[in-house]
Amino acid sequence: MSDIRLGTAQGRWLLLATVLGSSVALLDSTVVNVALPRLARELDASMSGLQWTVNAYTLTLAGFILLGGSLGDRYGRRRVFLIGVVWFAVASALCAAAQDVVMLVAARALQGAGGALLTPGALAIIQASFAPDDRPRAVGAWSGLGGVAGAVGPFVGGWLVEAAGWRWVFLLNLPLAAVVVLVTVRHVPESADPGAHGRFDVLGAALAALALAGVTYTLTEAPGGAVGPVVATAAVVGVLAAAGFLLLERSRGRARRGGGGRRGRREVPQPMLPLEVFGSRQFSAVNAVTFVMYGGMGVMFFLFVVNLQVVSGFTPIAAGTALLPVTVLMLLLSSRAGALAQRIGPRLPMTVGLVVAAVGMLLVGRVGAHASYVRDVLPAVAVFGLGLSAVVAPLTATVLATVDSRHAGVASGVNNAVARTAGLLAVAAIPPLAGLTGAAYDDPAVFSGGFAASMRVCAVMLLAGAVLTALTVRDDVLRAAPDHEREPRCKSHCAVGAPPLEPDHEPESGRQAAPPPDAAPGTTPR
Repeated sequence: MSDIRLGTAQGRWLLLATVLGSSVALLDSTVVNVALPRLARELDASMSGLQWTVNAYTLTLAGFILLGGSLGDRYGRRRVFLIGVVWFAVASALCAAAQDVVMLVAARALQGAGGALLTPGALAIIQASFAPDDRPRAVGAWSGLGGVAGAVGPFVGGWLVEAAGWRWVFLLNLPLAAVVVLVTVRHVPESADPGAHGRFDVLGAALAALALAGVTYTLTEAPGGAVGPVVATAAVVGVLAAAGFLLLERSRGRARRGGGGRRGRREVPQPMLPLEVFGSRQFSAVNAVTFVMYGGMGVMFFLFVVNLQVVSGFTPIAAGTALLPVTVLMLLLSSRAGALAQRIGPRLPMTVGLVVAAVGMLLVGRVGAHASYVRDVLPAVAVFGLGLSAVVAPLTATVLATVDSRHAGVASGVNNAVARTAGLLAVAAIPPLAGLTGAAYDDPAVFSGGFAASMRVCAVMLLAGAVLTALTVRDDVLRAAPDHEREPRCKSHCAVGAPPLEPDHEPESGRQAAPPPDAAPGTTPR
């Protein structure tokens, strides 16, 4: 454990490395949506191809992010962080070189795997490297600068798409990754968890990824027509893999709790998903709210910038910056919402915030042909951003307060994975059900109708989250927790794309959770 001071030269270099490293993944996730209409036309991609361009990245990231955090704990956070950065850069180059949508989707899946190594490391490095009294300020600086990156990203992406072409959205990652590698090698100390031992739950991670892949493929392809043998096989494989994953994690959890961590000479791996954390009804309830909320958000962020270009005639730059008010409102209001939740409890802020966000979603669904940014887009995204600003910080704090402090890292990692999985499945299922299939992106009338229907479905999901919150979330969860445990982890910014992983607890020996956060403003977590 190092004691680097934030005000020193090394402290500033270390912060730069972690901010830029997180921003590499963040920028890619926010700008790719802006590029979707252009790359679809050049690669002759269908709507399902666009869905897979987004979902292939999310699928491997969600499937392996907890494993990636454990690899950093065991083998060195700086080492795994660097491997993730280089991996991400190579995959980005492959994305830029894609000659068809199949190659692009495969490269995006590789990007997600690199992101699973990269994203848990940034705040893990901050946690392990800075002096204890400097960590809160370092986390706040990381979060705030990440918010700036999230705000700038869509504008940069739109400009690149318009001026140079969609491939430069991916090529942008290469010089950024080179800077991150150089600064990290020169200025970031190595750290690891000396108590991390035992085997990794590789089989659990593989089953989780296989389950997500099977279910995602089924949801994406089945609504387009008759269910053929390939779709049916994917559905069966996905369901069986999900069942196998749950049984495996349950058996491993029981073996370790019962003192059977070692069987003969082979140690039972720490479960990637300790099901015991779901023994808390509040934890389960908040994760249910997370699932419906981030599912609706994922669809909106996927479709909105495409709708602005295809239906409303916005340029890529204008479409990319349309959601900027959401990020600005999150930066300004998240910490205040967290403080309010500490005083009065999380139920009211979360419930009201989800209702307001649902209203904003309905307004977004009304953005159609000949829309004006000031008259139509700005009020819709402002209302949506106000709602999110009231929800995200209380939700994050509540997740962490609902479990024993020794499981805080696991709980935050699970909540992050739930958010990503929700977006993955919702993006796969809702657009096809709303009629957005085939070449719908090339027909403004068809896309407009499907977009409006999708936004209504997403608004209902947010309202369902509000009802769940009102019925299941208790106000005393935050008020009863000790001050150091109930303070929201949103000093200057909370994630829009996914809840941040927990930065303020030491990793539990041998656990399979990603240590610290993966926070991202905009559309995808870092």
